[in-house]
Amino acid sequence: MNESIPLSSALEVWELTKTFGNNRALRGINLQVAYGDFLIIFGPNGAGKTTLLKILATIMKPSSGEVRIGGLDLKKDTEEIRQRIGVVSHQTFLYNNLTARENLEFYSRMYDVAEAGQRIHEVVNTVGMATRLNDRVGTLSRGMQQRFSIARALLHNPDIMFLDEPETGLDQEALPMLWQSLQNEGQGKRTIVMATHNLERGLELGNRLVILSGGKIVHEQTGADSDLSTLRKVYEETTKQ
Repeated sequence: MNESIPLSSALEVWELTKTFGNNRALRGINLQVAYGDFLIIFGPNGAGKTTLLKILATIMKPSSGEVRIGGLDLKKDTEEIRQRIGVVSHQTFLYNNLTARENLEFYSRMYDVAEAGQRIHEVVNTVGMATRLNDRVGTLSRGMQQRFSIARALLHNPDIMFLDEPETGLDQEALPMLWQSLQNEGQGKRTIVMATHNLERGLELGNRLVILSGGKIVHEQTGADSDLSTLRKVYEETTKQ
């Protein structure tokens, strides 16, 4: 991992907004995430979770506000930030007409991965897909594509991971593999920001929890501050429209 990232602050967000026409998707988000945190973002459909993660992952530009990732400015240091983050979302970012191996080789060159062949072997084994490495991505099931998407995101051993509903399409066997690979690969030091609808899973994994509703953070707590029933009650109360 990149030793140059400050240990005290992996992610800082100030007054972040995003507007689509007359729709204000994000309304002044303020957030600070320490290095090594596992932050869970809960929220109903339309709360702004995907929009927020797309901005943090440099896929979408904000309308206003400031974001610093590992001390780097989102607007000025976009390319350097992309070298330090991994992204798993509804979009796999894989090319259907290429084999899984060709996709990972392409991303290895993009990220200048040292000893790429060995690294590809490591991440593919991590997600349990070594036997399908030479298959074209377009012929694989959604769950298999998602596993290779996770391998792609881990390929350059990023310091920070952004996960948008990463369980989508994964089978039950793959779910514990996902969490184990994220934690083991990062040796407990990787910063993870994950959006999910699954309150139970989020409470199990995260050491920090926020609830997003109407484009605003309406609740924030540590993972140890409540049990599932209490969290569900808080979620229902804070996300009422």
